[in-house]
Amino acid sequence: MFGVSLSRLRDSVAGLTWLQKSLLTGLFLALLWGTWNVPSSNLTYRAFRDAVVFIVFPAALAVTHGRNLGWRVNRRALRNTVLISAFVLPFYVVGSSLPSVRAYYPMWETSTALAAFVPHALQQLLVVVAAETYYRGLLCVGVSEEFGYKSIFISPVVYALHHVGKPPIELVLSAPTDVLFGAVDYDSDSILPSIVAHGLGLVLLDWLVLHDPLIPTETVLGWLRWLPIPL
Repeated sequence: MFGVSLSRLRDSVAGLTWLQKSLLTGLFLALLWGTWNVPSSNLTYRAFRDAVVFIVFPAALAVTHGRNLGWRVNRRALRNTVLISAFVLPFYVVGSSLPSVRAYYPMWETSTALAAFVPHALQQLLVVVAAETYYRGLLCVGVSEEFGYKSIFISPVVYALHHVGKPPIELVLSAPTDVLFGAVDYDSDSILPSIVAHGLGLVLLDWLVLHDPLIPTETVLGWLRWLPIPL
């Protein structure tokens, strides 16, 4: 009886479309990520977990089905990488002056000493590559042939939920940022733009927070005082 049930399950899975398999895998990985606890202060453990959950599993699914998750470089992707990176840069610079951001970042202990900051930055980049492979790769570019531009809107809610507990302004901007990154990657047929913009942005943010604000905090608070959220 168990053999029959297993056979039926295998046949049911085999009958699923690539879109259905991707979405079910995405749900499973979100649950796995949420239940696999790692020390909050240990970036190495975090990078390892994220690489396994968000890179290894999606990559295995893609390889076994002859699919691509956006791990490609083309001229449009390079152009869009430059454009989106230039667009988000001011947000990181301005954000680095906000008290709530400066209190939260860096998320993992580091210093301005290159011997400490470079390994920190490289591990954080791995975390970003993992996140982008999951959100923009598996759940956007990877299913764009079947789902078209609507694939841009698959992951914003999950992406926002994974930002709960971060500074309020970051939580508010997380879903729109997900849509923006998804749209750029969709247009590029590559996740390179979001990896570079997100990864280098976070590294820059950490570096700026470890120093005095480039823009005085009072100035930035004055610019954003109209926002109904704590800054």
